[in-house]
Amino acid sequence: MEKMEPMTLFGYNKLQAEVKNLKNVKRPAVVKAIEEALEHGDLKENAEYHAAKEQQKQIDNRMEELSEIIGCAKIVDPSDLEHSKVSFGSTVVVSDTNTDEEFTYTIVGGCESNPDMGLISFNSPLAKQLLGREEGDDVKVNLPNGKIEFEIVEVRYQEIVFECN
Repeated sequence: MEKMEPMTLFGYNKLQAEVKNLKNVKRPAVVKAIEEALEHGDLKENAEYHAAKEQQKQIDNRMEELSEIIGCAKIVDPSDLEHSKVSFGSTVVVSDTNTDEEFTYTIVGGCESNPDMGLISFNSPLAKQLLGREEGDDVKVNLPNGKIEFEIVEVRYQEIVFECN
């Protein structure tokens, strides 16, 4: 089965920009740092060299990871989807059935998630339990802080705000 990574155009562009920055700015700077460290001689006790090599390895690993994600990317326009049930791009208002506290979440791609802004990955435990549900449904969710039961108060589409201005 082919792996697919749904995301909005915003998420796709964000990943492309990160690759470009790593490839054109960060990696060349690390290569230069390695060359400068090599000029200091003995590699056994050359902390700058070892730090730069480690940083190069981390950059290469991240570029490989991003390449894999981009290769599996499926750009989705949430405004084209039906939102009578929770789906990708839906904004969902849920109420904790024990405390009546309400929370608002928007289901987005993994690279776009930002829980502090209410943007949760479609792969998160909560989103997996919400997908396909409708207003009025009760959902029991196993979260890191225990099992919580939510009632889905509202499902809607609204334009997604990814960054605070």
